Amino acid sequence: MKPPLIDTSIDGHVHTKLCNHAGGEMEEYVLAAIERGLRKLIFLEHLEVGINYFESTWLTEDDFVYYHTEGKRLQDKYRGIIEIGLGIEVGYNPNFPDEIKRRLALHSWDRIGISYHFLETDSGHLNMVSRKQFNIDKLDKLGVDEVITRYYKELLEAVETLQGQVLCHIDAVLRHHPSLMFSPEHEKLVDNLLDAVARKKMALEVNTSGYRLRNKPYPSLDILKKAIKRKIPLVAGSDAHRPQDVGRYFNRLEDLMNKSAVNNSF
Repeated sequence: MKPPLIDTSIDGHVHTKLCNHAGGEMEEYVLAAIERGLRKLIFLEHLEVGINYFESTWLTEDDFVYYHTEGKRLQDKYRGIIEIGLGIEVGYNPNFPDEIKRRLALHSWDRIGISYHFLETDSGHLNMVSRKQFNIDKLDKLGVDEVITRYYKELLEAVETLQGQVLCHIDAVLRHHPSLMFSPEHEKLVDNLLDAVARKKMALEVNTSGYRLRNKPYPSLDILKKAIKRKIPLVAGSDAHRPQDVGRYFNRLEDLMNKSAVNNSF
């Protein structure tokens, strides 16, 4: 029997209160995953370096020490019941690649996910995936085309520079903008990025948080078809920020994979 395109028994992307914009203890997420019948849960906590933003939405080094200590306790406690991975979601900053690599080298990771949240401007950084209106307004003033172009060019740099294993929510840029449109030039940038992901033998995340925001996941069906054509592995992630969000919308992924696989062979 042909294996499924995606394994929905693993939630490979969850956050906890440690990132300052989620809620719940690590153990609560583990218990939620067990309740949902998952065989594996991977924490993917935020790392950002050199970001000038009004609030911290990522972990400090002390937080990561606690994260690993508590994570190892939970791995021991729930051994034989559920597998627990301790990963990291690296937000790229093109001005600090060496410092990012230094921070990554301080710990071992079960998964390194790559993302890009904060765009540098003359007045500090703006969050390209935020719902906060001031972010949306200032990014809109910069120009939607310019923001998307920089996002994909610098995300490509991140993939080529860092030793990542999974690319997270590839098309989440400006996800709360009311009139978001991707141009043919942006599509070419996405193609270049997917080519790099394939060359680096990385996986592409199917992030189901998009179902709540736009009734489809990140990435879109068109991008998923392109990924499958390039034989890029797909991994499921809920991007949970509350324990009750673990494994959310995973029941929709089988049908999504059937649609994605039309006219493609993996």
